[in-house]
Amino acid sequence: MTLTNEAPAPAPETTTAPASTPATTPATTPVVATGPAARTLSAGHVIVEALAAHGVERTYVVPGESFLDVLDGLHGSDIETVVCRHEGGAAYMAEADGKMFQRPGVAMVTRGPGAANAHVGLHTAWQDSTPMVLFVGLIPFAHRDREAFQEFDVKAWFDTGAKRVMVLDHAERASEIVAEAMFAAMSGRPGPVVVGLPEDVLQHEIDATPHPVIPVAHGGMTLRDTQALAAALAASSKPLFVTGGNDWTAEAAEALTAWLEKHHLPAAVEWRTEGTIPFDSPSYVGPIGYGRPKPTYDLFEETDVLVFVGTVPGDTLTDGFVARQDWSKKNFLVTMDPSLRGRSGPVSSQIVAKPEVFVRDLVGIELEVKPEWTAWTRRMRAEQVAFSTPPSLEPREGRATADTFMAHLVKDLPRDAMVTFGAGEHTNWAHRYFPTHGYASMISARNGSMGYSVPSAVAASLAFPGRRVVTIAGDGEFLMNGQELATAAQYGATPLVVVFDNQEYGTIRTHQERTYPQRVSGTQLKNPDFALMAQAFGGFGVRVERDADVPDALAAALRAIDEERTFALVHLVTDQRVRAY
Repeated sequence: MTLTNEAPAPAPETTTAPASTPATTPATTPVVATGPAARTLSAGHVIVEALAAHGVERTYVVPGESFLDVLDGLHGSDIETVVCRHEGGAAYMAEADGKMFQRPGVAMVTRGPGAANAHVGLHTAWQDSTPMVLFVGLIPFAHRDREAFQEFDVKAWFDTGAKRVMVLDHAERASEIVAEAMFAAMSGRPGPVVVGLPEDVLQHEIDATPHPVIPVAHGGMTLRDTQALAAALAASSKPLFVTGGNDWTAEAAEALTAWLEKHHLPAAVEWRTEGTIPFDSPSYVGPIGYGRPKPTYDLFEETDVLVFVGTVPGDTLTDGFVARQDWSKKNFLVTMDPSLRGRSGPVSSQIVAKPEVFVRDLVGIELEVKPEWTAWTRRMRAEQVAFSTPPSLEPREGRATADTFMAHLVKDLPRDAMVTFGAGEHTNWAHRYFPTHGYASMISARNGSMGYSVPSAVAASLAFPGRRVVTIAGDGEFLMNGQELATAAQYGATPLVVVFDNQEYGTIRTHQERTYPQRVSGTQLKNPDFALMAQAFGGFGVRVERDADVPDALAAALRAIDEERTFALVHLVTDQRVRAY
């Protein structure tokens, strides 16, 4: 299918446009159904019906006059319209939705500035391989290429950072373009898709017959794949599985965990995707990525067979394309991306399959458990347990600490608790101590995007209103999208928001000290009282400066969430230069 941004040949001019057709509409003839079963709707309303048919439960919106007809279609729809305070927040929420569910998250923004603000969420979805569809309202068709108000070239802006960029230039294809966009976002390596919606085209009355959902191929192991993997594992003494990506199901994660435990095999997880293998599984040996503990880095060089499932050994996993580059090593890469984009190091075999299908085939492989596997797994598991055991519950003298906060937080968390966060050194405490159990219990931005914490927590809380959702933000990150607490209050989201406030952009300060020691520049911050901000937005807020006050402050915040059904924020004022590891 070819969708073009070029205008079709213009129709002959008329003095007066028919009353039913705006003078600015493109020169196309809308398809109108006829006969006793005919049903027509505007293209904007058809888009809403198509999204509902694809299982979309909510869309994250910053409104604009460019897509009023879609907003009108959402009125009374079963799709919840979540009105956000910034396009970046809306895009982050949709991206988080795409991580949690087996369908794309959906955001809607307006042209020009709105599209520019949403771009950060697209980059997150691109690098994190998250299925997402961004609908962007555009100028009227007839105004194109005339420097109209907020005009921009949607293809030129987004073509290098999205799987597809499509424009609805023909109203009758409204349902089709939704089906194509959803398919493109989910097929192969998942990612973001952008759909441009010219303002006037949305108002055309068209045949409302829905376009069928386009099935997505899931791949699978061939007989040769199965034999090669089984032989490599049987011959190994130190095998290691590494899970990652966002293309999992909870059932597949559980089945893989059971198979690994049965065979006494170890599994690490990609940076910021913890939970696919549960925190307390005897097979779980820790995260691999930036800021990881050294033992898991050493695993890459020590293991004799690596099986990557749902991800590839990119620069984060290989410490900048350094680790695991010897082509004599055995690496099995399980991914639906035939191009292996982002891969480095050896490829012994590529298995083109989504994780759930690979696991379905894997569990049919029966292997004799080797004593070397048991010893290898137990050794790494012991290191992970020692590393992830929370510090003492006893508060320390002086300034509040993240260690004390995490010790009290994790001790009573329900098993289905979720954690979200964006980027910064504050995230290391979540990596190390937060107990994740099951796929999508950790939602984060692996592209290092700041400002992700609060929007992702709002999306998670709306998606799972019965679960404990915790987001951990740094002081620098929080103010990038902290205003989405207003969205939380408006729609009844109840996350626990924790702000670790060390009055600096800590990650950049760390890099700065390594390269330019004793020359701190451009990283220091002076912050407001975040607890008062939370209260102003309609939630619970408490500021904590002394470590001795941490337990009571956390208890009060959780009590407010449970009894008042509101969000709660704990503002933890910490010392600079304190690290999780």
